[in-house]
Parts: sequence; C-alpha cells; structure tokens
Amino acid sequence: MTVEPYPDCIRELPRAKIPLKGVKAWIAQGVAFQAAFFEIEPIGTIPSHSHGAQYGFVIEGEMLLTSGDETKLYKRGDSYYIPEGVVHSAEFKTFFRAMDFFAEPSRYETE
Repeated sequence: MTVEPYPDCIRELPRAKIPLKGVKAWIAQGVAFQAAFFEIEPIGTIPSHSHGAQYGFVIEGEMLLTSGDETKLYKRGDSYYIPEGVVHSAEFKTFFRAMDFFAEPSRYETE
C-alpha cells in the first residue's frame, strides 16, 4: 500500500539542507525543537552519528535502525526513540517516509 504524497501544507515548509543524495526533508521549526518530514530513497546505509534526542514514526517503507548495540527493522506504523548522544545508523532498501521530532532546535539548517 502506498501512502499519498505529503500535502502542500508540509511541502511548503522550509526544506532541510541534507548532504546525502536521495534524502529530503521539510522542517517545522519550534523554539526548542525541529520536526522533520523525511522522504528517503533506497540509498543504502547512513553512517553512524549522534545528536540530540530523536523520536520518530514510520509512515511508509522500512528502515533497519542500529541504535547503540541494538538493530531492529521498523515498518509502517512503528515508532522509535534514540536518546541524546546515542550513536546510531540506518539502512534504507526501500523508499521510506517518516516524521521525526528532534529535541534540539538546530538539528538541520534550512535552504
């Protein structure tokens, strides 16, 4: 089942500057947070990294997420939480769409 594209109210949000080909996101900015609406092509692995706390849920597709020492497959309807500072990476073999909440206001710069 395919989910409809993001509506105009999301696609009109500022775009995030993301230096990875095949990854795009639209940013809803708050004083102490950012919410990002991601679309990720089947690009393979995003390298290990860490940042502030991140909570997200899968809208479409699948993601193999390694957070700390645990690796788990996340599918449509699943949610995930990565505590602040925990090293994590992700693998995308299918088109993927998710909404992520970052507990930091400057996770991504906008275009």
